[in-house]
Amino acid sequence: MNVRNFNNSDRESTAAPTILVVDDEVLIRMVVGDYLRDCGYRVIEAGDGDEALAVLSAPDVTVDVLFSDVQMPGAVDGFGLARWVRRERPGVPVVLTSGVARARDAAEALCADNVLVEKPYDAVDVERRLRRLLSSGR
Repeated sequence: MNVRNFNNSDRESTAAPTILVVDDEVLIRMVVGDYLRDCGYRVIEAGDGDEALAVLSAPDVTVDVLFSDVQMPGAVDGFGLARWVRRERPGVPVVLTSGVARARDAAEALCADNVLVEKPYDAVDVERRLRRLLSSGR
């Protein structure tokens, strides 16, 4: 499993929200993950839906927001991951991202605030959206 910062054991020592960033494109995942860390968030990275499900299913890991690409290899894509989160972790907001225009309609029912972040996206804009989402209590 290629998951960075998987363990949340020191979560009690910080009030920073934890963002699970899921993208099979490692450079995109690393750039947005590093930027969010620089902004003070705790970030867990997963390379696909299966890795993300392992993180979300771990009893010692708390995730405050799921930020996931839609199209990924493996058994679980971003939509499947979002459906799992809505069913198993209904308090965790989901923000999906995609470079595919038709993904917007499918994402509306699964995303927090019914917003799909279109690729290419700006990491600063992503952080602003996440901050608004977390401050709204969703």
